[in-house]
Amino acid sequence: MPADAGRLRNGPLQEIFWTRTGLLLLALLLISGASMVLASTMEAGAGKDFVNAVGSGTLITAVVGFGQTLITATAARRALVTPVVEESRRALRELSEEYRSLNKEFFPTDVFEASSEPNPAFNKLMMRDLRDTKQYFFRGFSGRHAAARLLLSHAEREVRVIIADPRDNTTVGGRTRYLLRHEGAEADFDAIQKRLDDEIWMGVVGLYLARSRCTRVDITVLADPPLDRLELFDASAWITLYSNAAEASTLYPRTLRFSEGSFIYGMERTEFLRLCNSRTERHFQLTPNTTESDFLALFEQITGWRPTERELQELTTAFHAFLQEFSIAAEIGS
Repeated sequence: MPADAGRLRNGPLQEIFWTRTGLLLLALLLISGASMVLASTMEAGAGKDFVNAVGSGTLITAVVGFGQTLITATAARRALVTPVVEESRRALRELSEEYRSLNKEFFPTDVFEASSEPNPAFNKLMMRDLRDTKQYFFRGFSGRHAAARLLLSHAEREVRVIIADPRDNTTVGGRTRYLLRHEGAEADFDAIQKRLDDEIWMGVVGLYLARSRCTRVDITVLADPPLDRLELFDASAWITLYSNAAEASTLYPRTLRFSEGSFIYGMERTEFLRLCNSRTERHFQLTPNTTESDFLALFEQITGWRPTERELQELTTAFHAFLQEFSIAAEIGS
């Protein structure tokens, strides 16, 4: 039977003509019709009366059988088919709702694959999430990108940042060895370590420059932070997978975006707030009223080094150069 036959048999009347009962009724009608035609050609007599009786009886049998079959099919459909169909639909709805729930709980809403060039769609969506959020949480090795995004946005928000502790040699040294393993043979340990120190210092300066865009900036320095970068907004969580060894040499690793109601979002937010409130970690705060002298003292507490005004200006210039490069590459207007 063809696959689309099921669509035709959607009622008791159609079902009759798709069964052997329907063929039997059709045969009775043909016999009745043939008998009456034959009787009309015969002369009056017992033979004609007999043929007429056969035709009339067959016709009555066909009509009664048709009605009985129609009633039986309708009753059977109501008693057997309809409940099964409704139960199947209900089960499918429940299964679909369960799958949608699982997708929301554990599967990302967006996946951005690793690339060597910035993805404009990635940055456009993240900047939209940043625009619509009141709280922005960032966890990464340095806070350069968080500071850049804050300076490129046009709203005031509460910001919490977790960065690597530059005073912990194990933290910087471990990240240096990680990068060294995935760079070419010409890579130099001291050069990579100096670059990482510069990124942390530049990130702290960037957060200072972005303080006027925030109600406050809470900074937590963490020894040996996770490799993966985390950015949390009110409605989403973004996880950049630097821990994926297969993509370690890629400038922009794979990034996953999870919605607010997902299990991943709740887990990451809980862990982030735990670290921000931990008494074993070092915590600092920037406000719009933080002066340059206050910042220099805070910078020394974070990094263990107090820059001169000239050195601070050099770091500021370096950060502005990074901001310009980032905004052009990411196609983010200021």
